[in-house]
Amino acid sequence: MIHIQLVDKIVLDDAYSYLQDPEAGGMDLFIGSVRNHALGKKVVKLEFEAYEPMAISEMKKLAQKAIKKWPLKKVLIIHALGAKQIGEPVVVIGTSSSHRQDAFESCRFLIDELKMTVPIWKKEYFTDQTVWVNAHP
Repeated sequence: MIHIQLVDKIVLDDAYSYLQDPEAGGMDLFIGSVRNHALGKKVVKLEFEAYEPMAISEMKKLAQKAIKKWPLKKVLIIHALGAKQIGEPVVVIGTSSSHRQDAFESCRFLIDELKMTVPIWKKEYFTDQTVWVNAHP
């Protein structure tokens, strides 16, 4: 029912396959990817690091909160670590439920909470400097 991972590379087909459930009429899949700009500057790449044991623990807690709040069939939270190029997926949040509203609301909750509570950091590589920031500004 819950799938949590920190990975080198996110495989979107695997995320979609995991969320499928014969009782689920709605699936919501949020994909966060590396964009080519931030703070008015050109981004070259991003690099992600995590305090892995705590990050996994916090992601599990979030998934359990979502399951208590919405009637979900499955929850998926995957975050990439390491260097990532423009366009690469870096986070995938997915939920499946009998109805779309529960899937939408729970997925939004999970990505918003992940940004605030999970110890994952990113380094932004600009053309003129490099800056460490929180994982999801």
